[in-house]
Amino acid sequence: MLDRLGRLALRHPRSILVVAGLWFALSVFLLSSGIGRLSTGAIGGLEADRAGELIDDILGRAPDTTFTAIFTSPSLDPGEAKFRDAVQRALDPLRGDPRVTSIVTPYDAGSLRASSMMNSDAHAAYVLVSLAGDFSQAGHAYPSLRRKLESDVLSIACTGRLPFTRDLDDTLEHDLLRAELISLPICLLLLCAVFGGVVAAALPVCVGALAVVSGIAAVIVLSRVVDLAEYTVNICSLIGLGVAIDYSLFVVTRYREELDAGQGYEDALRHAMVQAGRVVLFSGFAVIVGLTGLLFFSHSYLMGLGIGGAIVVAFAIVFALTFLPALVTLLGPHIHAGRLPLTLMRTDAQLWHRMALWVMRRPLAVLAPALCLLLFMGSPFLRLRMAASDVRILPGHTEARRGYELLRADFPDVAANHILAVVDFPSAPALSAERIEALYDFARYVAALPHVGSVRSIVDPSRGIAREAWPDLLLSPPAALAPLVEQAKQLTVGRTAVLVDVTTDEPPESREARDIVLAIRSARHVADATAIVGGQTAADVDTTEYIRSRSPLVIAFVVVVTYVVLFLLLGSVLLPFKAVVMNFISIAGSFGALVWIFQEGHGFVHTPRPVEPSLPVLLFCALFGLSMDYEVLMLTRMKEVFDRTKDNRIAVATGLEKSAALITSAASIMVAVFAAFSLAQIVVMQAVGFGMALAVALDATIVRVLVVPATMRLLGRLNWWAPPFLVRVARSLGSANLH
Repeated sequence: MLDRLGRLALRHPRSILVVAGLWFALSVFLLSSGIGRLSTGAIGGLEADRAGELIDDILGRAPDTTFTAIFTSPSLDPGEAKFRDAVQRALDPLRGDPRVTSIVTPYDAGSLRASSMMNSDAHAAYVLVSLAGDFSQAGHAYPSLRRKLESDVLSIACTGRLPFTRDLDDTLEHDLLRAELISLPICLLLLCAVFGGVVAAALPVCVGALAVVSGIAAVIVLSRVVDLAEYTVNICSLIGLGVAIDYSLFVVTRYREELDAGQGYEDALRHAMVQAGRVVLFSGFAVIVGLTGLLFFSHSYLMGLGIGGAIVVAFAIVFALTFLPALVTLLGPHIHAGRLPLTLMRTDAQLWHRMALWVMRRPLAVLAPALCLLLFMGSPFLRLRMAASDVRILPGHTEARRGYELLRADFPDVAANHILAVVDFPSAPALSAERIEALYDFARYVAALPHVGSVRSIVDPSRGIAREAWPDLLLSPPAALAPLVEQAKQLTVGRTAVLVDVTTDEPPESREARDIVLAIRSARHVADATAIVGGQTAADVDTTEYIRSRSPLVIAFVVVVTYVVLFLLLGSVLLPFKAVVMNFISIAGSFGALVWIFQEGHGFVHTPRPVEPSLPVLLFCALFGLSMDYEVLMLTRMKEVFDRTKDNRIAVATGLEKSAALITSAASIMVAVFAAFSLAQIVVMQAVGFGMALAVALDATIVRVLVVPATMRLLGRLNWWAPPFLVRVARSLGSANLH
């Protein structure tokens, strides 16, 4: 197949370039059409989501689709008519909009809530605006509604999940543009240094741009029918640019190597397509396998990240094996144009040969400290703590973050960490004498938990009313108290459910807050009801458990399929196993550094926080395949020599000699791409960029240069052994690499 692709490029290069050009134009059109419906992403089916649905039934509004607008004035009191009128005028454009389901202001909230929605000392008041539809629909409606909300008298700042989502998306888009503006020129300079020529250096960049634009366009189209997060675009750009340049580098380097060996241009291209093309296919398939591991996280944004990442890698493979050879064919001898005086690829190859021989003379003395270093780097991962991102990851200048800080300063009870327990009864009405007494016991239990600040519900033991008096008070209240009781019921009681609002001063990601959630869930049976726990801390607990429960299956899938692919490529039982183990060790070093820097606050991180729950599994799935790029490249060169000489020592030394310079060059480019993303303003993208850059750097240096030669020297001829029955199975599957 690869030889046929080479022949096709030689015979019809212009046709291939025209098709690629038309495809690129279509992709650009789709990107500029605005048809995408990307979201920030969520994980469906969590208990916290069920709690949110019940709260919506009680309050008539969902917390996730309700945003808070804080109105402030330098001098006006929120109780003054001028302040009130300014608030009402600002809200008037929203009142008639069908996308707005309710607006609650301090002036129509009822006596129980009005005072808590105003702060005279701070000259501030807040309003709750609820939008129609699910979170995705509300998210698309929010930007235009926010533009309608303005005042020439008062300052307005909005916060909540909808504003957070909007500001996060805008910041991610800015981060993506900045990362590409930084990484592309650096990549071009590095490629010039690698090839020693401007024209040859431009080829991988062209393939990278084509693959990334195509991949993002496909994601934009898919977002119309599949829930894809804004992160997907960043991941496509991050991974697509790196692998496309890598694969192009493999092909162009092998092509120029064949030319240097005296081959003609056509023969050199065909030979490069067969040898380097095979590396591209297997490397790309390994990356796709890793990313498809994310498909096990169904009903979550992780599945979308896996789909988007796999698509852009597939495009990188296709263009590296079609567009690139067609372009090389048309260039012919002009590929050498724009020569530069220095090229990294022409460094002394014997240096790597001598390095491999030096390592193989003392394999244990090299292997032991190298493994100890990697394991030491990975040890902080044992202290991993996870928590979902919230508004605090945004830069201080964003509106959602400013609004949150205003709430914290002026309305601390609102900004406090709310753990929302919804007691869901099997039948209506929610309140009966027996159920009220059970709610009293439940509220007392929750109030006694460590670190609980307050418990607000229709039944409040802190008021000093006896347990047996509560049924009469709520079911047959005195006439003087009846209006207040009715207001309290509207705020906390639905047809079959009762809301118990638990506040704590502990941050949502803290162990203390999580212990409260777990303690409430351990006593969730209230009379004939079940307490469903929601809020940010509960969502963190649910998300972490969701990812942990599926991670073993994901890891097993990625490892097994990768092992089989490498076995078919190399015809060895032990080499794929060694490659898998080396991947785990190099990735562990990166994970440990992530915890040490981003969670524990060392280095350039000023506000440490627990790691985003999706980050370890996302990095594992991406890096496991990416690490195979260099493993496949190096081992295929070693296998070529071993098949010819049957000498393991010569195979290892010559394979390292032929591939080390290319691996170092490719890794430096990929590190540059990933490091550009570590300059993002959003800490999650910082961590992704940094983690991937570090993992690739470790893999291309310590692992490939030291650990691989040492382990292969220790294994000797066992490196290339496979039992006869597996050889027969592999041959039946079409492998041509078992003898």
